[in-house]
Amino acid sequence: MASTADIKNGIVLNMDGGLWSVVEFQHVKPGKGGAFVRTKVKNVRTGRTIERTFNAGAKIEIETVDRADFQYLYRDADGFVFMNTDTYDQLTLTQEQVGDAANFMLENQNVLIALHNSEPLYVELPASVVLEITHTEPGLQGDRSTGGTKPATVETGYQIQVPLFLEQGTKVKVDTRTGDYLGRVND
Repeated sequence: MASTADIKNGIVLNMDGGLWSVVEFQHVKPGKGGAFVRTKVKNVRTGRTIERTFNAGAKIEIETVDRADFQYLYRDADGFVFMNTDTYDQLTLTQEQVGDAANFMLENQNVLIALHNSEPLYVELPASVVLEITHTEPGLQGDRSTGGTKPATVETGYQIQVPLFLEQGTKVKVDTRTGDYLGRVND
């Protein structure tokens, strides 16, 4: 058994009969009373996020979650098909397991898949990906980078907000955690 001193971002806790990934944590030592750890945890199966507070030194159960390199191959009627880059074994994940990562995945892209007892839990993407704009309204003369934004559809079908001057065919960097436009990528 571990204690609250072992809590870090990304670890998986076994509590309330489910697996919860730590999204944020903060050790708090008030001037009066005992210290505690405030956490925000996300259920790895449902994606539901809750806040949980633990007394300092409380015992917690940390689960072992392995992360393996996979390559996203394609999507079919059953789900998303991935191939382990070490063993070449194929794995099919459901829409729920992939979650929002589906908005940023391109075929042949490498991702990390979190596994618990060989059961896939969720897909981890890099912090940002480069995607090409496939559709957006043309910019108007005089539009500058400091102006407003307009909707643009990227090659995965996901819609993001981009500056007015960007055109169709432009490659952009997108934050995979928030879906925000981060900048233009020059080839």
